[in-house]
Amino acid sequence: MENKADVVIVGAGHGGAQCAIALRQNGFEGSVVVVGREPEYPYERPPLSKEYFSREKAFDRLYIRPPTFWADKEIDFRLSVEVTAVDPQAKDLTLSDGTTLGYGSLVWATGGDARRLSCNGADLAGVHTVRTRDDCDRLMAEIDDGTRNIVVIGGGYIGLEAAAVLTKLDCKVTLLEALPRILARVAGPELSDFYEKEHRDHGVDLRTDVKVDCLEGDGKKVTGVKLDDGTVIPAEAVIVGIGIVPAVGPLMLAGAAGANGVDVDEYCRTSLPDVYAIGDCAAFGCDYAGGQVMRVESVQNANDMATCVAKAICGDPQPYHAFPWFWSNQFDLKLQTAGISAGYDKTVVRGDPDERSFSVVYLREGKVIALDCVNSVKDYVQGRKLVDAGIQPDLDELADADKPLKELL
Repeated sequence: MENKADVVIVGAGHGGAQCAIALRQNGFEGSVVVVGREPEYPYERPPLSKEYFSREKAFDRLYIRPPTFWADKEIDFRLSVEVTAVDPQAKDLTLSDGTTLGYGSLVWATGGDARRLSCNGADLAGVHTVRTRDDCDRLMAEIDDGTRNIVVIGGGYIGLEAAAVLTKLDCKVTLLEALPRILARVAGPELSDFYEKEHRDHGVDLRTDVKVDCLEGDGKKVTGVKLDDGTVIPAEAVIVGIGIVPAVGPLMLAGAAGANGVDVDEYCRTSLPDVYAIGDCAAFGCDYAGGQVMRVESVQNANDMATCVAKAICGDPQPYHAFPWFWSNQFDLKLQTAGISAGYDKTVVRGDPDERSFSVVYLREGKVIALDCVNSVKDYVQGRKLVDAGIQPDLDELADADKPLKELL
């Protein structure tokens, strides 16, 4: 295998895979190498905490493309290695196996690493994150061995999805959130209240406004979670779902600009020559958040940025302007989010949360900027158009669940 490629993509997740696919779709005939630190070919991440974890889907059904696809498209992979250094002048990468790899264009698509607890006991056996197949396999093996008493730390989507699956597996689940409500960083109180009730109704011991002091163990394995008020919650296993840390160390050391992730311009270019960044690790001025520089952690963002970069490399640069959307499956509830609610100053609820089908509409200065739609596909589909059009609706009409949102356009 040559030690240089026309395009090197670092990261074999959604963004890295989509970038390689889009390069070929856009007619790129040069050499493409994807570097991935896991042993697997690219696979879908969202089902890890849902269908894969609950064994509704076998792993081979998670592949983004069958392994044979990549060879057919002449896309080479270096798996089970990671980049340890970037030399932007020589356009050279140093890999963890000691080899080097030169590039013409570099696409950084590494996503992030699960954020770890910084307290005592965080490295005990039985403390898990849910970021990779390996993470899930280890946790599933413990459950197979009889582990049933599990504490989940973090009331974001990963923690909530894991808790929902664990209840299905007859585990006793305690969920701890440090803030006064779950989903506080991404949603309004109406959605938080709804999901708190759902989880409690399904038997989750959900506690908000609680701080973890340390994890206790028997010297090897975790046995409990101690809170700062002295309470100890027994635990045979702990899942930590407190966000991610963007995996951009080598780029930063090479001089790339950025604070929370690596900064990119409207074409997903970093401040280093011929180096692009996409997905969870890339911070950009988001049109759908008033131009605020932010990272958007979603499959949609990773895929759309990947396509943007592929076009630029193929000589057809087009500014990144993709509609942000997200989803979460918990119990029999499908949440679909359109837009970004950051900076909202008003919410309107359509429908009745007690009926388990409703939408929360977020407004800023009278304009619709986002919607959270629970078991409400029609609102989601039509609501996207309201966000894109920057509509300033009549609030009574907006709240009328019998009035289709498309009539407000």
